[in-house]
Amino acid sequence: MSSKALTFAIFGNLYQQEKSAAIKQVLTCLKNHGARIMVDEEYYHFLVGIPGVQEIFGIAETPSNPQSPEIPERSRFYTFSGDNFEADFVISMGGDGTLLKTASRVRDKQIPIIGVNMGRLGFLADVSAKTFDETVDALHRGEYSVEDRALINVETDGEPIDGCSCALNDVAILKRDSASMISIRTCINGEYLTTYQADGLIVSTPTGSTAYSLSNGGPIIVPGTGVVLMTAVAPHSLNVRPIVLPDTSKIELTVTSRSHTFLVAIDGRSGKLPEGTTLRLSRAPYNAKVVKRSTTRYFSTLREKMMWGADLREVK
Repeated sequence: MSSKALTFAIFGNLYQQEKSAAIKQVLTCLKNHGARIMVDEEYYHFLVGIPGVQEIFGIAETPSNPQSPEIPERSRFYTFSGDNFEADFVISMGGDGTLLKTASRVRDKQIPIIGVNMGRLGFLADVSAKTFDETVDALHRGEYSVEDRALINVETDGEPIDGCSCALNDVAILKRDSASMISIRTCINGEYLTTYQADGLIVSTPTGSTAYSLSNGGPIIVPGTGVVLMTAVAPHSLNVRPIVLPDTSKIELTVTSRSHTFLVAIDGRSGKLPEGTTLRLSRAPYNAKVVKRSTTRYFSTLREKMMWGADLREVK
């Protein structure tokens, strides 16, 4: 095992206190490995409310400020806010949704992300707390790989999009109310494709093909495939079908709406934009990096999540 102490930056789901045993197992494992541990400040305040976690952090049972107990100076635990962190690895503790939020904080730092799933196996968060100790051992031995996952970059004319402008899963352009559909004029590399009359349009990466796009009839695309997928949401015409494009494509979308506004959701983080705004989508200049153990297999996860081959007939 390498003698180098690794640095981990930890982000997590703030609503999984019932998973406290798994959380403590991960923190204890990192501490036992002599890791330098940086915890997102918001997540830290959540963690210290879990019985037993303050002891792991080395905090006295009765801290001077119970609402915000401070980590001792000599501890290997640290807190940070925003994107003010550097690490060898980032740990996302939650599910696939938590990992998407984590990727938006990592941005272009190019730090590999380990998805520790607090519930069922995910496509992205596929390390369980029970096997986390084995995973850390594998990191020290170099027995892991890092997958590059493409991101979609979003630029707009008019109002800027708040927060991170890159999507690991998808960018969805959606109507704001239930009264009427929206019109989305679509050009690819400067050439007019069509004007979608629909409730919305999803532009997804291969990673996101098993998310919102799949529920709207889009195909499953294996990560690493150099394509981007466009899937309409409840299109007015039955002739409209999903389309797969090279991920070198420049996609330009101009939206009109009776409500004069529409929503753009980047990995679920939505904001309102005025009609007439033009969105320009292209592959981001950097990738998200996701750590995979040598024992992890995409098609095994796909088969389990999709229940392919399972006999769902009721046994009488």
